[in-house]
Amino acid sequence: MSGNAVRLQAIKDVEAYVPPVVSFTTDEAPGEVFGANVFNKVVMQKRLPKQIYKSVIATIEQGAPLDPMVADAVASAMKDWALEKGATHYAHVFYPLTGLTAEKHDSFFEPVGDGSAMAEFAGKTLIQGEPDASSFPNGGLRNTFEARGYTGWDVTSPAYVLENPNGNTLCIPTVFVSMTGEALDHKTPLLRSQQVMGLHAERILKLFGHSDPERIVSFCGPEQEYFLIDRHFFLARPDLLNAGRTLFG
Repeated sequence: MSGNAVRLQAIKDVEAYVPPVVSFTTDEAPGEVFGANVFNKVVMQKRLPKQIYKSVIATIEQGAPLDPMVADAVASAMKDWALEKGATHYAHVFYPLTGLTAEKHDSFFEPVGDGSAMAEFAGKTLIQGEPDASSFPNGGLRNTFEARGYTGWDVTSPAYVLENPNGNTLCIPTVFVSMTGEALDHKTPLLRSQQVMGLHAERILKLFGHSDPERIVSFCGPEQEYFLIDRHFFLARPDLLNAGRTLFG
């Protein structure tokens, strides 16, 4: 078969591919499976040394600077937990200006000299990744040597294991910035805004006599409310009848 025929056959195979049916049914109670694949505070408390856990929690809850010395311990615990969950790869997940999520996947396993493989995941790998920023919006606006983008571990968002038919992956939420510190994603400006909001909220509270306020955290996001209207009331409302659809307001 010629090379051209092979390529055409490959295209046909791709077009005819049907994803396998995935069933997420389980015999476990909902309370047992909720958050089971999330590397949350409960999991960290069980798996991290006491001082390491306290340091990470201080960063999450109080905004304390992340101690680089704790990264190796967290990475090791996170790797062991993910491997127990069946994960073979990890991915730094970020939110570029494309409006979609992006991921850079790598394997935990590295080949060693005797022909076997060893699972490795260092703290420096957890903290920082390096996808190609030139592949995303604004990347081409910088000089070639500056078109490097870095993902940075967002400690405030818990890592999680994503299950799919091709295998499980440890997903690490990150921010995405350029080599000069410019935000290349939607998450970095949000985190920076939260930081500034908290700083000035503390300043205002001190003016009102709160000498030692706790860290201020702001929350934002869409809210949905649905109202079911009895048919008789609906028929008595010309505005609802004329609209013929859900009213927003």
